[in-house]
Amino acid sequence: MKKSSLGYSDTVSYAMEVGPLTALQKRASWGRYIVDFFLVITQLGFCSVYVVFLAENVKQVHEGFLENKTAPINVSAASSSSEKRSTDLRIYMLCFLPFLILLVFIRDLKSLSFLSLLANLSMAVSLVIIYQYIVRDIVDPRKLPPMVGWKKYPLFFGTAIFAFEGIGVVLPLENRMKDTTRFPQALNIGMGIVMTLYISLATLGYLRFGDEIKGSITLNLPQDRWLYQSVKILYSFGIFVTYSIQYYVPAEILIPAATSKVEQKWKLLCELVARALLVCSTCAVAVLIPRLDLVISFVGAVSSSTLALILPPLVEILTFYKENLSLWTIFKDVFIAVIGVVGFLTGTYVTVEEIIYPASTVLANATESIPVDLNATNLVAGLK
Repeated sequence: MKKSSLGYSDTVSYAMEVGPLTALQKRASWGRYIVDFFLVITQLGFCSVYVVFLAENVKQVHEGFLENKTAPINVSAASSSSEKRSTDLRIYMLCFLPFLILLVFIRDLKSLSFLSLLANLSMAVSLVIIYQYIVRDIVDPRKLPPMVGWKKYPLFFGTAIFAFEGIGVVLPLENRMKDTTRFPQALNIGMGIVMTLYISLATLGYLRFGDEIKGSITLNLPQDRWLYQSVKILYSFGIFVTYSIQYYVPAEILIPAATSKVEQKWKLLCELVARALLVCSTCAVAVLIPRLDLVISFVGAVSSSTLALILPPLVEILTFYKENLSLWTIFKDVFIAVIGVVGFLTGTYVTVEEIIYPASTVLANATESIPVDLNATNLVAGLK
């Protein structure tokens, strides 16, 4: 391939253009639009999750510690009016909105490199504290249920793919590195670290809390000690900065199209307005959908599986079919794509069914099922 510095959508479009099928060659531009659509849905989905994560943790810090310390000591009154004193989670989301808008006004990823480094450091410190807490009082694994119902597996698939999928940020990061030859090494290191953290933290967390574990393990930390409250603050800072990194991809796709027909003197203002509206849309999704855990699984099953499992192997086959691909390579690519399609179908079915017919879910507690998305590209950004 003679072309370089291609984004993901351009890569898929070019693969269709050079592929063996005439029907795909004539519709190569469709590949760009399809990928851009799924990228926008996925990345804005990340941003919506981050809004809920920030609100959940700051709400717990503020109300679980600060207000309890300043409130009069009255056990009976506290037990009867705790719900009345609790501020709606959506209020916290709206409080973050102006700060997120100001953050995304930073239009260059290089300008975020220092903040990204601080975010990675803050999350690293938080993880150390979390690990030292959850290793205490681990439950005997034999007391835990050996299996769950089959419908949990598609939900797990969607959530896991959502968490690991970061392909939309990979190519922009590589294209902006000074030495692109080192990017595969940085990516492999970042993915290795993230995979180790995911598996170990998930396993130890479930052994420690069992069925009481919440979607974000930070919400299981004690609320009466500043050490663990500081973990939520540090991790929230990391997620806050990461919002702008995940926001970068949909902004690069949508904003040029929105400002293309605007006069030059109005372009900057129009771009800033478009950026603010995109942030408002992610906040609106977080405010309007209380079962965001299911939306995460749905976005993971539909968008993330398409971007991470279905399209890449097909792109490899279309691009290198003239180079006599081995049977092993073809089998590997087809196998990965089939897994993606199966996960797409089953994950979509289960999540949509759960959204329409929730199984004994209390609406007020629905937002407790928000997963911590430590995306691999967060750590890769810090390695730049």
